[in-house]
Formats: sequence, structure tokens, C-alpha cells
Amino acid sequence: MGIHKELTERTRAVLPSWLALYYDEPIAIDRGEGRTVWDLEGNSYLDFFGGILTTMTAYSLPEVTAAINEQAAKVLHTSTLYLNPPMIELAELVAELSGIPDARVFFTPSGTEANDAAMLLATSHRRSNQVLALRNSYHGRSFTAIGLTAHRSWSPTGYTGLNVQYVQGPYKVRSPYAHLDDDAFVDAAVADLRQVIDMMTSGDVAAMIAEPIQGVGGFATPPDGFFGRFKEVLDEYGILFVSDEVQTGWGRTGEHMWGYQAHGIIPDIMTFAKGIGNGLSIGGVVAPAEIMNCIGANSISTFGGTPLVAAGALANLRYLLDNDLQGNALKQGSRLYENLLPVAQETPWILELRGKGLMLAIETSEPGTDVPDAGRASRLLQECKERGLLIGKGGLYGNVLRIAPPLTVTEEEIDTASRIIAESAKSID
Repeated sequence: MGIHKELTERTRAVLPSWLALYYDEPIAIDRGEGRTVWDLEGNSYLDFFGGILTTMTAYSLPEVTAAINEQAAKVLHTSTLYLNPPMIELAELVAELSGIPDARVFFTPSGTEANDAAMLLATSHRRSNQVLALRNSYHGRSFTAIGLTAHRSWSPTGYTGLNVQYVQGPYKVRSPYAHLDDDAFVDAAVADLRQVIDMMTSGDVAAMIAEPIQGVGGFATPPDGFFGRFKEVLDEYGILFVSDEVQTGWGRTGEHMWGYQAHGIIPDIMTFAKGIGNGLSIGGVVAPAEIMNCIGANSISTFGGTPLVAAGALANLRYLLDNDLQGNALKQGSRLYENLLPVAQETPWILELRGKGLMLAIETSEPGTDVPDAGRASRLLQECKERGLLIGKGGLYGNVLRIAPPLTVTEEEIDTASRIIAESAKSID
């Protein structure tokens, strides 16, 4: 029995059945360097998913490894009850980069908990449990975050402490607005937002939470300015706008540091996670002092922003800034899009190629229709793996391939991945 087969059997015997595994024969990642990983059987892969957009810069980045080792030799953990120099320094840099005035930063161990904290702030500040979220959204797997998620495959329960209403989001492929051009689509979505507020709430809504590009929803990408129009309506009602930048943050879209910046706005609250830690477990919330300081009870975080994690995240973020990885995301993302566009146009079961920067998606459907084709998506995922490329999968119907390599990806690696995707697509039919 091979090591991967044995590990799969042991996983199925002791871990929950709802923990999904990729591939017909799941693999274990043994080590990584740059954008390449090796499994336990010695096979190498070009990784264009990075642990779900989490390995943001590179595997085994010397600057990050050195910072972790240095901090690990001193102290791993203290909690927020003690002063924490790495956390303070990281918070100062995040606050500066956030674009939010008079910013305060609270660290959590994950994006899910960051979104939980954002909801605590918004509902406490506005003294209302009414919240707006977008259709096709995903904000985490906690009890609160599931209540914000409009994505049947990730919603195991309808119970929530929030009163949530869902409005039209950026995904229009199977919406009533699929036939509209961008301007008309934005107008229709704004009209839907206003109607939901007027008809389905009491008016004193605490907040709207939105991903600038919907991650698990298949990298659904709105027209620029989409959320700017939304915020005009929200501001009329005093509703806070929460930008969930867990996947879009830190320059991945290429054009900006944050996804919200494509819409000409500044959010009232922003959440982040994933890439800042480059694999370390960290998330956080940024908000103006007026909102952040509204909590009237004691609160701490045992594991948010620990010295070890903060030191690694700080080194990772400095590397990103010093090496203009946002600029590389724009350059290499544009190259990847141009490489894949002919593949999408020539393949009858590829419905759409979309996204920004190094956050691109291929949606599959039955040829000539918009009927989701999860089977071909799964086969494309598998065929890419067989040829040495790891990508991701998502979308409501499991029919969207997600492509998001580390931001240090090279031109040669972009071309290699493009060739593998093209060859894999051709092999399916």
C-alpha cells in the first residue's frame, strides 16, 4: 500500500467525513520551495493554489523562516494580556496600509474569527443584529460566519444569531440579470439592494459584509465601482460597510493593495487573513477607533497575534512591500489571463474566464448552455495534477477552477501552468 493510500484510509477513519480531500488519490504535501511543492512519494508540483491563497509570497521564504526561528528561540506565546512588540509593529504597518482613518487593529487566528469580530463590532456599534450579505458569498465556517454565507454547499444550518438578508452580488451568470451589460447590471443590483432594505428590514441595519471578489463563490468579480454605488445607498441609511479582504488583500488583484480600492470607497470595517501569514494562522479586523472601541465588555485574544505569528507575518509583509509583489501580481496575472483566454474561447465547455491579477477562475458548463458542469471541472483539476500543476476548485456547483499562485510567481512558471491547463482541457474531450 502506498503512503498516500494509507494516509487516506487513516484520515477517513478518524477525521470528519465532511472534510473534503482533492483528487481521486489524495496527496500529502511534504515540503515546498518557491512555488513548487513535493508530496510524500517524491512527486513535484507547481502550486497555483497556495493552500487556498494562503502561501502568498513563497514556500520556505528565507526572510520569513529566519524571523520565525529567531522569535521561536525567545518565546512562542504570551496572549494579549501582555505587551507584544511584534504584534504592535505589525498592527502599525497594517493600520498604515489599510487606508482607514484613525485605524485600530485587532488580530485573530483566522479569517472566520476576523469576520466574527467584525460582526460583533458592527452590531454593537449600531445596536442592531440586522445584517446584509451578498448572494453567493462565503465568510467562514463558524456559527456566525455561516449565517453570513449564501452558498448552499457551505451552509449546514440555517440557525444564526444574526438577522441576515441577502442582496444581489457580483455573480450574474445565473442571476436574472445575466443578459445585462455592466452598467445596467450595477443599476439592477443597486435597485435590489434598496428594495431589500426597504421591504425586508426595519431600516436600522447594522452592516453589509461583502467580498470585493467572491472567493469560494468562484472568484465572481464585479465591475469596478460596483461597491461604490452600493455604499452610496448604505450611507443614506447609516449602514456600515465591511470589506472582507481575506482573499483579495495584500495586492493579489494587482491593481491595488485591497479589493475595495477598485470601487472608490473606504470601508467602515475591513477584515483580512490568509496571505499575510504565508501559512501562519492569523487574521484581523481594522476599524476606526470610534467603532473598534465600542465594545463595552472585557475582551482578549489568546491566540490572535502571538509573538511567533506576528514576527513571521511582519517579515512576510515587509518582503511583499520591498519586492513590489503587487506589481508582479498585475504583470504575471495579465500574462496568465492572456495565455488562458484562447483556451477559454476555443473550449466549448468553458463558460467564462474571469478575475483580476493572480486571482483567476475558469467556469465550466455543458457546451452551449449555462448548466453547471462539475464533472469536467473535477476532471480538469485531476488532469492538471497528473501533469504537475495544483489548482483549486469552487463555485456553488463545484464547477469553477480557481487559479491563485504565490505572488512571487515567475513568467516561466506562468507559461508552464498555462500550457498544462491547455493540455489538460484538450485531453478531457
